[in-house]
Amino acid sequence: MRFSIYQDSLIGARASNQDRMGYCYTRDSLLMLVADGMGGHMRGEVAAHLSLQVAAATFQEDARPILADPSAFLERAMRRAHREILRYQDTHGLPESPRTTIVACVVQGGRAWWAHAGDSRLYLLRDGRVLMRTRDHSKVQSLIDLGLIDERDSCTHPERNKVMNCLGSPFEPTIELGGDVALEPGDTLMLCSDGVWSALPEDALIEPLTVESVLSGVPRLVQQAVGHAGPMADNATVLAMTWESDVEGAVRSSQDVPEGAITTTIAVGMIEENAPGETLTEDEIERTIREIREAISRGGAH
Repeated sequence: MRFSIYQDSLIGARASNQDRMGYCYTRDSLLMLVADGMGGHMRGEVAAHLSLQVAAATFQEDARPILADPSAFLERAMRRAHREILRYQDTHGLPESPRTTIVACVVQGGRAWWAHAGDSRLYLLRDGRVLMRTRDHSKVQSLIDLGLIDERDSCTHPERNKVMNCLGSPFEPTIELGGDVALEPGDTLMLCSDGVWSALPEDALIEPLTVESVLSGVPRLVQQAVGHAGPMADNATVLAMTWESDVEGAVRSSQDVPEGAITTTIAVGMIEENAPGETLTEDEIERTIREIREAISRGGAH
């Protein structure tokens, strides 16, 4: 496999960044993830963090070096993450569970599969247009589907932040699967949190990744989303990959991965356990973010 990949995240106008992002790959399979911890519930950043770690650990177990069934893997990894979040709630005696939306994508054999729960999105871009994207699990999307509101009004609707499906809910989440799509050279897969797509019209959303490489387009897109939203800016996170790209500074070749090894920007170990009733400190959250960014700057840890 040969691809260009880059990821970036900004805190926006929030008190902390509850988004998490990361990717892993073997010689023959790539996993990309974005999770958006839900701020209306306790410890959303923990739910997002756990989701990425569980998915990365599951990928490390199953990708040897390919996944036998990418769709089955995605569903298994997300349901496993959901159970781990509920276990965290029980272990720490929390009155409610942490919650997160998530979107994930697997690429292997020149094909892509994806899965999501909530309103974190995946876009497949080809020749400067959106070939397909995931459908939000949200109140507003339901109203659009019923013909009660126009999609153009979704960004200003008073219930635009109401998510109807996530990991960590008391109810078993719906994991919506998609893909088994053949990729063409130059195709870009973009995963992002709602702090990005809700802040910009679609043409502005895809423009940076149409006219620039992911190396420069991703950070510009994140900055534009935060700048456009101003004092209402949410956490904004983008992870994008261009298939069979040769952009200097962003190219990854899976042939560089030793046989049987995995390259990852996600710390696969579980989050440090605090005593029941204690919260995850800002220092712990920021340490995790620093570790991920350091891994990115090193090009991934082998």
